[in-house]
Amino acid sequence: MSELIISVSGLRGIVGETLTPDVASRFVAAFAGNIPSGPVIVARDGRSSGPMLKQAIIAALTACGRDVIDADVAATPTVGVLVQTLGAAGAVQISASHNPPPYNGIKLFGGDGRVLSAGIGAKIRDAYLSGHAAWCAFDAIGNVSTQADPHQSHLDKVLATVDVASIQAAKHRVLIDSNHGAGSVLGVRLLEALGCTVVALGDTPDGQFDHVPEPTAENLTGVAAKVREAGCVVGFCQDPDADRLALIDADGRYIGEEFTLALCVQRAMQQDATRGPIVINGATSGMSERLAAAAGVASYRSAVGEANVADKMIAVGATYGGEGNGGPIDPRVGYVRDSFVGMAQVLDLMTSTGKSLADLADELPKLHIHKSKAGLSADKMPQWFAALQKQYPDAEVDQTDGLRLAWPDKWLLVRGSNTEPIVRMIAEAESETEAAQLCQVAASLL
Repeated sequence: MSELIISVSGLRGIVGETLTPDVASRFVAAFAGNIPSGPVIVARDGRSSGPMLKQAIIAALTACGRDVIDADVAATPTVGVLVQTLGAAGAVQISASHNPPPYNGIKLFGGDGRVLSAGIGAKIRDAYLSGHAAWCAFDAIGNVSTQADPHQSHLDKVLATVDVASIQAAKHRVLIDSNHGAGSVLGVRLLEALGCTVVALGDTPDGQFDHVPEPTAENLTGVAAKVREAGCVVGFCQDPDADRLALIDADGRYIGEEFTLALCVQRAMQQDATRGPIVINGATSGMSERLAAAAGVASYRSAVGEANVADKMIAVGATYGGEGNGGPIDPRVGYVRDSFVGMAQVLDLMTSTGKSLADLADELPKLHIHKSKAGLSADKMPQWFAALQKQYPDAEVDQTDGLRLAWPDKWLLVRGSNTEPIVRMIAEAESETEAAQLCQVAASLL
């Protein structure tokens, strides 16, 4: 990942090497020239390079004649809500998600409060690569204003999806680990509004990560111990821009990110307002599919990627969705993965059922995901896909995103990486052995 990574929704690179103020300026100038008129919101996660990049990006946007609303430190889903609340033309979120400290990035939002869809994103990427910029004359330079409280509208929307009074009465003791990212600013405020006693770790958004930022089991061993030691009923662990959420139970057991969405879907199936079709991506656990089926509602799979999930949700009229990396999407709040939705709704499920997080997780369908990868050039992919289909003629075939082979009790997804010359193999089955075997067979056909 030493190269600058450019996608339809933004870019990511190493600050001072592939990602410089010049690159950031030219990229947002291309953005400014391809969206409707109106102000643009600029926000950032807690990374130490964020303030520098924010200044460069604001300067570039105003030099394109755009008025800018500076939201400073705000979570990615908060930015999506803020675009809609303020009627902005779009937004620039400065974040490298779970990448290491040397990285930062830019994520672009449209006027609908969503991460850019592929169509407009491709236009902006092409405009940047061709050197197109929408610079304006001296008398058309934009103005800058600050947003005193960018979080209130998001807080209100999340609280409106749960039974606040019941959660407050339960007086949960919880831990939130924001790992010095953007999540603590709204996260602590949300949990306190829900009447929780809050133990906060990494609540200063300065990018000085206490552990590797991706919220996986191996990176959260220290946090898991603190959840148990502090006597908390749940540990909420966010990634740096707070669109992903992993869970830890009262015993310090890592429940994980896949379970975040599944638990939120379980709760959604119990609510009249949200009992309806769901959308997940092709690499997400089938736990959510099975919960939807048990509730008598349809489920759909999209290509991997938040924008693809959101597009499919809108197309099929889904009442809930998300990705298995800890990113629930509740349309009542916004079409953005949202750790705050996850926290509030998991607490609501615990409160309404009277069950612990451990019990709720253990009651979910028992499925196992296995992941592996291998080197393969793009020109060899069709031949490999054909061999896999011949190997498994009884599978349901979907080539929306790579090749997905599905059976009633298992599935295999093979797809090229968007960032490396490799293929990823992901399988899920009712046993770890069977899931691993699917990946092994796929690799043997390379």
